[in-house]
Amino acid sequence: MIETVIILLLSVGFFISGKVRSDIVALCALAALIVLDILTPEEALAGFSSNVIIMMVGLFVVGGAIFQTGLAKMISSKLMKLAGHSETRLFLLVMLVTSFMGAFVSNTGTVAIMIPIVVSMAMSVKMNPGRLLMPLAFASSMSGMMTLIGTPPNLVINEELISNGYDGLGFFTFLPVGLICATVGTIILLPLSKRFLSKPGALSGESASSGKSLKTLVKEYGIANNLHRVIVKPNSLVIGKMIGELNIRKNYSLNIIEVRREERNQRKLLAKNVIQKAADSDTILNVGDILYISGNEEIVKVFVQKYKLELLPQIENKGRGKLDFYDIGVAEIVVMSSSSVVNKTIKEVGFRTKYNVSVLGICRKNKYILQGIADEVIHTGDVLLVQGTWSNISNLEKETTEWIVVGRPLEEAAKVTLDYKAPVAAVIMLAMICVMVFDFIPIAPVTAVMLAGLLMVLTGCFRNVEAAYKTINWESVVLIAAMMPMSVALQKTGVSALISNALVSALGGYSPILLMAGIYFTTSFMTMFISNTATAVLMAPIAMSSAVQIGVSPVPFLFAVTLGASLCFASPFSTPPNALVMPAGQYTFSDYIKVGLPLQIILGIVMILVLPLLFPF
Repeated sequence: MIETVIILLLSVGFFISGKVRSDIVALCALAALIVLDILTPEEALAGFSSNVIIMMVGLFVVGGAIFQTGLAKMISSKLMKLAGHSETRLFLLVMLVTSFMGAFVSNTGTVAIMIPIVVSMAMSVKMNPGRLLMPLAFASSMSGMMTLIGTPPNLVINEELISNGYDGLGFFTFLPVGLICATVGTIILLPLSKRFLSKPGALSGESASSGKSLKTLVKEYGIANNLHRVIVKPNSLVIGKMIGELNIRKNYSLNIIEVRREERNQRKLLAKNVIQKAADSDTILNVGDILYISGNEEIVKVFVQKYKLELLPQIENKGRGKLDFYDIGVAEIVVMSSSSVVNKTIKEVGFRTKYNVSVLGICRKNKYILQGIADEVIHTGDVLLVQGTWSNISNLEKETTEWIVVGRPLEEAAKVTLDYKAPVAAVIMLAMICVMVFDFIPIAPVTAVMLAGLLMVLTGCFRNVEAAYKTINWESVVLIAAMMPMSVALQKTGVSALISNALVSALGGYSPILLMAGIYFTTSFMTMFISNTATAVLMAPIAMSSAVQIGVSPVPFLFAVTLGASLCFASPFSTPPNALVMPAGQYTFSDYIKVGLPLQIILGIVMILVLPLLFPF
């Protein structure tokens, strides 16, 4: 027993200090429990196979797909219309939307879905996402008290009532409790989050990116001003020909920027898969290909008429067209004085043949050159706007004596959203939510999350499987999985029983409300160190027997258990939502103490006073 308590206290101490990574602390604690023979290896490693951990991994993937497809940005832009640019209104909107979702979807699922949306909203108003993410996690836990399925501890106390011969709780029996929690919590969090979570220097707004955004580059160089989309029809004369055979640059002074086509990828489940191809001279044109051509509109019409192509209408009202970046991107390179390309023309350097990139424009002394680029002589200090696949652009960084690549191409590529996949991601997300909400669908929530994650990958919502793996925050996963067996150790060594029995012995002879308060805060305290579900399972029988012994209704006592277990905010590993937002919000253990502990105490006092009014003894 003493060894377990020492390990627990040391772990908490390291968590609070923040000098050692939280997942390493948790693994060290787990190893100590095994070495001291407090837990068997099977018991110690059980956390890594628990439903909660599997759901966390799957929800990371689902959340990553929501962000990668641009769905998060689309949803956030709709919500931003309601919030405007007011941080307070944005905060209240996040709390409201999260509370509504959390009433029907598990709090872990709610947070995973909302994280990318909230980050997009915060960045839109150049606000620190950390100001919203911790309140997001707390709101999901508070809203979980609104319905029977909102959080696992609710199901635990319902089962305890039924197993002891009492009527079960209705689906919305929890609603008054949840509404009070959400209202009081929002009022408390508004000043606390502003005071402690508005950290300077955090990732936000345009500072989150290195260099200029892709849209800024296109606008700055005016690439879209003379951009036209041309589609290859079934009777076109270019079918089967290579781009080089057309001599379009020499004969028409036009430049094919890229070729876009929809292909069926055998590894994807859905037919639509947008493929961007660089306009290489050996690229063979097929029916349905869309050519993005830069140049004079009248000359483009002549080219289209000669080869029996079709000029597509403009995408935007403002500007001539629009460039999307999926497989192909753009970047700037600054020519150095020592470069061997100085005093050579773009054609002589052979950017296309040597580096597999095209030069779209030149910026020289704040003047932009877009016409006749092939014959333009390169000067020292010229900034070239190049286009190609992200990997080829990244390869330009190796030529350190020739030029400097502005920004970080691979990081920019990671930010590019596959927006044509947004409808697919939306359907998968909604299907997952429906399965988790409606009991008549015979699919377990963990299975629904696993299927949703797999479908996000198989339908092409990620560029590749590696991109999906990168969305998983393994630090959070390991932290929760390694700390979950601590509850087993506390039970096996008798620490939990000792605390619980002492509580009942000390307060059982006093008023019911005092005993209920003791059960509430004991549950709340224990949840800081072990999972909320495990705490609820441990405390529910104690609450039931305590109520029976003094001859009062067990309902308020059991509600004290589920509230104490669910409304634990002072620790990042007490609930999965708290752990999910920790890396995204760049929080430390002390941040949870500063914001979560006052909220936890105040809500506890409020609920102790309210529970007897809602559920009389």
